[in-house]
Amino acid sequence: MGVYVDDMRMPAKVGRIQANWSHLMADTTEELEAFAAKLGLNPRWIQYPGTWKEHYDVTDPYREKAIRLGAEAVEYGSKEMATMRKLKRELLAVAKTEPKEEIQPLFDL
Repeated sequence: MGVYVDDMRMPAKVGRIQANWSHLMADTTEELEAFAAKLGLNPRWIQYPGTWKEHYDVTDPYREKAIRLGAEAVEYGSKEMATMRKLKRELLAVAKTEPKEEIQPLFDL
């Protein structure tokens, strides 16, 4: 399992912020949420939550901090990134098809 940050560094203005933007991604939603919290990212900033595309857009200072905290730097559009996203799609598909555990009542009425 892992957390990744790409090197897209696309120049864009978002609100008042003019910066170079990249993507923070992870193998699981839980990993992404935990790492984003360590970075100080607002949970509302997540993009495409609950899908294989879920990520946070991060500026260069957050990208650098993510790498210092242990995120793996990956090349935008690389085979490595494509493989990670493919595996995430497959995991989400399996999770949707697994039967849900039936909750047993504590007592009969």
